[in-house]
Amino acid sequence: SEAAGKPADQLPSTADIPSEGRTPGPSFEATTPPPPLDPNDFIDSAAKDKAPLNEDTLFPGASVTTGGAVYKKGASTHTAKCSSAAQGALTGVLKNNGCTQMIRATYTKGDSAVTVGVAVFDTKAKAAKAAAEYKLKGAVVSLPGSGVPTFCRTTVCRQTSNSVGRYVYFTNGGLTNGKDATKQDKTLFTLGDDLRAYTFQQIQRRGQTQASAAATAG
Repeated sequence: SEAAGKPADQLPSTADIPSEGRTPGPSFEATTPPPPLDPNDFIDSAAKDKAPLNEDTLFPGASVTTGGAVYKKGASTHTAKCSSAAQGALTGVLKNNGCTQMIRATYTKGDSAVTVGVAVFDTKAKAAKAAAEYKLKGAVVSLPGSGVPTFCRTTVCRQTSNSVGRYVYFTNGGLTNGKDATKQDKTLFTLGDDLRAYTFQQIQRRGQTQASAAATAG
């Protein structure tokens, strides 16, 4: 056809194509956001980790829902005398590495109770050193009260430890009925594992919140 025979005629000539130079392009210098702040920077050092820090900020509310389960919170507390909230070899580990605060909270489900202890250090390096030295000998002292009877003082209990940033967090979990904990106590193990994950998330959230606030402040 006539149209098919001259397809080039359907294209605009170069004179009809707007020149890039006619309108100034947008300048990106002023609008480019700064690199995002790293939340880890805020939880790695006391110099930046300035948000309020105590049992109410780390473990708020009367319960926690995590891992698909609801765990009731018992007593919670904090102390600058970290060694007073520890027993056995953990006492020396905390003292030797300059622990500045120990925050504890106890959570329960049925006959299972777990105390989470968060040891705070000035730097990530000190926390990492403390975590490496702790060989699950000794433990954070279990925290009864607020309806939770004494536990993990004379019975077999399960201890764990992890670290993130300038924090080392421990669990000491057992049964409140006076029996020794065993690997068959699935509720106890799940409670401990869920609380470890929750504590990690709470500390990470500190970093994210402070990084976001700092970015907003410019």
